[in-house]
Amino acid sequence: MFIDIHVHTRFTPVMPRKDGSNYASPDELEAFYKQAGIEKAVILPGSSGHKGQSMEELVHMSKTKYPWMIPFGNLDPVKVENNAYGEGIEDTVKYLKDIGCKGIGEVTTNIWFDDPFMLNLFAACETHQMPLIFHVSVRPGYSYGIADDQGLPRLELCLKLFKDLKFLGHSQAFWAEMGPITSLQDRLGYPKGKITEEGRLPQLMRKYPNLCGDLSAGSGSNALMRDREYAAKFLTEFQDRLYFGTDICATRNFEFAQNYCNFFIDMRDKGEISAEVFEKVARGNAIKLLRL
Repeated sequence: MFIDIHVHTRFTPVMPRKDGSNYASPDELEAFYKQAGIEKAVILPGSSGHKGQSMEELVHMSKTKYPWMIPFGNLDPVKVENNAYGEGIEDTVKYLKDIGCKGIGEVTTNIWFDDPFMLNLFAACETHQMPLIFHVSVRPGYSYGIADDQGLPRLELCLKLFKDLKFLGHSQAFWAEMGPITSLQDRLGYPKGKITEEGRLPQLMRKYPNLCGDLSAGSGSNALMRDREYAAKFLTEFQDRLYFGTDICATRNFEFAQNYCNFFIDMRDKGEISAEVFEKVARGNAIKLLRL
């Protein structure tokens, strides 16, 4: 019934978080997915530090033990070979495609969207037709994610420059733009209340057909659940460019993911969205984008 556009797992546990949690294992994910009606999932690997992950191993496991896995590649454009002409990084993206990765992400490098290092990555992804999932941050030096200002003007520049690249947006600073931004806290968290005035995000999606939405996590779910009436309009208008996802990072996220599946099913069953819209967002768009 569903394809999950955004999830993380590790074949071997890594250093636990401060609360003691760790990534759900592939076997734990598989068991949950069978229960929830999720048939496949895009695995987004870590690209650096102790949470880094072998993309070769991911591709191998998707072909041998876990056929429900859809492997993505990931890289940090600052840390790989990436000169002024984009040489090196294009070779890396091509290599990831050649071994079986279906896209790139989740890109979280904490530099501006229009930084030359990032532009080279976008150009390489466009050249090799690799859709890109990105996490937005509010500025360099604040946590992780590609940095942009309120209103996402730097992302807009990239949408203009790379018209043939499918950008899949994700995170609080992306989905907060569903409605007007009233404070920095809106961009850092989960703004509440009905959307009485359209924000920058639907305007950008209407203007740029290469901008898509990764609906995963608390950020994506909040953007829809804060106003079901507006969510129905948004899902219907952009039905061909929205992708269901969970962003499961630990077994504790299973309850959220199940409730989120139920939310979409409930909207369909109550007629708030059509069966066609549900099918596209739940799985059809992912099948088309990733050529499954």
